[in-house]
Amino acid sequence: MGLTKTENYTETQNKTAILFKALGHPARVAIIEHLLKAKSCVCGDIVSELPLAQATVSQHLKELKNAGIIKGTVEGNAVCYCLDENAFEYLSDYFSDLLAVVRSQDTSCC
Repeated sequence: MGLTKTENYTETQNKTAILFKALGHPARVAIIEHLLKAKSCVCGDIVSELPLAQATVSQHLKELKNAGIIKGTVEGNAVCYCLDENAFEYLSDYFSDLLAVVRSQDTSCC
């Protein structure tokens, strides 16, 4: 697959694609679900929740953090992670807008 020419798309399209790409792996979805269940910042026990090596989990965490889906703070020797509410507000608004348009369309032809 070739390189995407991101300059040909709007800022909103690029931001949305970055979020979707970060969410496009089941391990990352599992990490998000784990952080949701924890209801607070999680320090270090994410690796024990997934059937993956520590280095692989770290790479997934890095992707989620780079996309702005999670936040990480250093506490001593550990990095603590939590969900970034702004990313989910953005996605919620995006899907709400999409749903409003879809509901207003005549789909009887499909």
